[in-house]
Amino acid sequence: MNQSSLENPYLKGQVLLIDKPLEWSSFQVVNKLRWLIRKEYKIKKIKVGHAGTLDPLASGLLIICTGKETKNITTYQAQEKEYTGTITLGATTPSYDLETEVDRTFPLDDLTEDLIRKTTTQFTGEIQQKPPIFSAIKKDGKRLYELARAGETTEIKSRTVTIHDFEITRIELPEVDFKISCSKGTYIRSIAHDFGAALNNGGHLTALRRTAIGNYRVENAMSIKSFEELVKSDSKKV
Repeated sequence: MNQSSLENPYLKGQVLLIDKPLEWSSFQVVNKLRWLIRKEYKIKKIKVGHAGTLDPLASGLLIICTGKETKNITTYQAQEKEYTGTITLGATTPSYDLETEVDRTFPLDDLTEDLIRKTTTQFTGEIQQKPPIFSAIKKDGKRLYELARAGETTEIKSRTVTIHDFEITRIELPEVDFKISCSKGTYIRSIAHDFGAALNNGGHLTALRRTAIGNYRVENAMSIKSFEELVKSDSKKV
């Protein structure tokens, strides 16, 4: 191993806070950071992983672990998450978000601000939740989204998740903005869909941003461009 590899802080292990942009998958972010580190430090291999997937249509905090720190990924994954976003009422989609087209619409006449705020109480504490059919969960060796895109139907088991707080921050129908803090494994898309159903209406997720994982906050995260500049600068010091 060459001298720069020995002194490479990313091989020793780093925790990186990245503000994932829209339309990037979490896997693409990991690949980009791995490529930058390998390129600038002139090394062949380095472990890089993320501590909790964000969908391409979501932005916000990704915790990226490198080198020896990757062994602690599960610790970061287990921490409480915080999200902000928008649920659009009056319509549903098969994916529960904007990945697929609207399949059903509903009138908004019976929805009131009071009813919308009161309904959040049904989604606090321990709740049973079914993940979306368009998700990365595996069944019989295949991702659910692969089955969904192939037009196959499959039974999805409910899981127990914990919603610590569900606050409505803006109501301008059909849009409802929210802030949610929740346990690992919670699908905010499923909350959007189920929230609409609880209102005897429809709902789907139209915006999502992860703002915190445990004590780590997106305000302290860097863009991919900023990381690129940082790693270029740091590599010249070794």
